[in-house]
Amino acid sequence: MEKIKVGIIGPGNIGSDLMYKVMKSKHLEMKLMAGIVESEGLKRAADLGIETSLAGVEAVAGDPEIKIVFDATSAKAHLHNAPILKAAGKIVMDMTPAAVGSYVVPCVNLDNLSDADNFNMVTCGGQATIPIAYAINRVADSEYTEIVAAISSKSAGPGTRANIDEFTQTTKKALEVLGGADRAKAIIILNPAEPPIMMTNTIYSIVKNPDTKKIIESVNDIVREVQSYVPGYKLRVPPVIEGNKVTVIVQVEGAGDFLPVYSGNLDIINQAAVAVAEKIAAKMLNKAG
Repeated sequence: MEKIKVGIIGPGNIGSDLMYKVMKSKHLEMKLMAGIVESEGLKRAADLGIETSLAGVEAVAGDPEIKIVFDATSAKAHLHNAPILKAAGKIVMDMTPAAVGSYVVPCVNLDNLSDADNFNMVTCGGQATIPIAYAINRVADSEYTEIVAAISSKSAGPGTRANIDEFTQTTKKALEVLGGADRAKAIIILNPAEPPIMMTNTIYSIVKNPDTKKIIESVNDIVREVQSYVPGYKLRVPPVIEGNKVTVIVQVEGAGDFLPVYSGNLDIINQAAVAVAEKIAAKMLNKAG
């Protein structure tokens, strides 16, 4: 079966896990892993028979066979990479909080972004909490939403740590733009507990129409939608409604493709990005066919 060739920039934890996910895809084919220094990630890709390069974004932009690119670098690096990739005609999954392109959470707004060429995957916390915020808002009208994403400190590599300020800003904005809250706030906690904790996300919303039945139904529906592309996503505490405050807790267990299962924070953003890329690739293949 014909597949769409992809390149990954950034051979760290996220890039390496993406590589394994792409290798399992029915529509995507791993073509190139690019970095700027020798690393374990590049060696790992080479050992799997995948082409590698130290030329970074230029290597991916200069390969005409590559149609879709995952940028797993940093927010600052993506600001540099985005115009180069756009000029080369690539469709980009931005794994950083740079937010150059449109925010996308597959179960919330992917169908509305058919013409986009740069998809910002928000943040790991955004992918985990925006679906719940959206589900609450669509039936109860959220005035304010606050999320707390608690992740294992072991799952936070140098890229994640470098992006913490951007994480809070981008997640907050996306909770308003996609989640529908009038105002929002995002907090991330790196928990050093041993054994490492699973990614746990708490969502608080102050709502105008606290209809318990509608909120519970809406949240259960969206959880099933997220599970269609992130099987390890589950409700840990179903909606608790106290007056006009709604509290929900969700947990994310990783698929264990490359990263440990406790790294659900990295896994969910990667699963979401691959789901977006697969949908785009399927459209490309249908057009070509």
